[in-house]
Amino acid sequence: MLYRALGRTGLQVSEIGFGAASWWGKTQFEEIHAARLVDEAIAGGVTVFDTGASYSGGNAEPRLGRVLKGRDASGLVIASKAGTFVDAGRVRRDFSPAAVTASAERSLKVLGLDVLPLLQLHGPDIGDLSDGLREALQGLKARGLVRALGVNSFDSAVIDHVIGLPDFDVVMVDYNVLRPEREPLIARAAAAGKGVLAGMALAMGHTGLKVARIAGVRDLWYAARGLVRHRADVMAGARFGLLNRLPGISGPQAALAYVLANRDVACAVTGTTRQAHLVENLAASGLTLSAEAMAAIRTQQGARLSA
Repeated sequence: MLYRALGRTGLQVSEIGFGAASWWGKTQFEEIHAARLVDEAIAGGVTVFDTGASYSGGNAEPRLGRVLKGRDASGLVIASKAGTFVDAGRVRRDFSPAAVTASAERSLKVLGLDVLPLLQLHGPDIGDLSDGLREALQGLKARGLVRALGVNSFDSAVIDHVIGLPDFDVVMVDYNVLRPEREPLIARAAAAGKGVLAGMALAMGHTGLKVARIAGVRDLWYAARGLVRHRADVMAGARFGLLNRLPGISGPQAALAYVLANRDVACAVTGTTRQAHLVENLAASGLTLSAEAMAAIRTQQGARLSA
């Protein structure tokens, strides 16, 4: 595993991060299997574990805390999120200073940490980033409860706004072969000293038409989510079947190599519930795509954007 600087935070992070979310955090996925995946990730050199208070129906964050209990987590960059939470089975939003502060304190408790390496606001609007909220976030830093602050958003306008705010150290954006338009935004963030995390780095498997491969309940869940929430990406992913035909590299590895070819990206975060997939993903660290492969990807990206 190779490592990169997370902007100016002083943190070094693994090129591949582990997404402790989605089916991994669901109660239907046995915790013993979830724990084995974390063991495999750590053994493979992963230091970034990304979760959130509202992930997996509110179960992912406490599950990660239970899995990490008794471990020396001093070398890990545990990233959690505030601003969204689960109430009566539904995800709610509250970016008030009091709610975000309480969420961060609760995250520390359930994760079993004294200091949270990275706290990110989860999908805020620009209007949510009030002076009061930013003061509360700085208060968490001043109390030594949080080391770095970030914003996770797939709204370019929000990230563009955050780049100009000195309070935030990190941005997390959806960057993958289907999102080349994020590259200027990522470059601006890096130029401003922000660390950049790439979420959805595998484009949810749509470049390999994962929605068409159903081998169990978890696959059905992922397929339904993709078809309901990301139908356009499912269709666009079919353009990038070339990733699965490159010599000496698998489709998922090629997708990750594309993301990590951008040196302004510190870490590509992926999630999986299968050990073989995890091992395959971790092996993408340090891999490079040929000039011909990159040119073919750019051609498909151009065709998609002009369609």
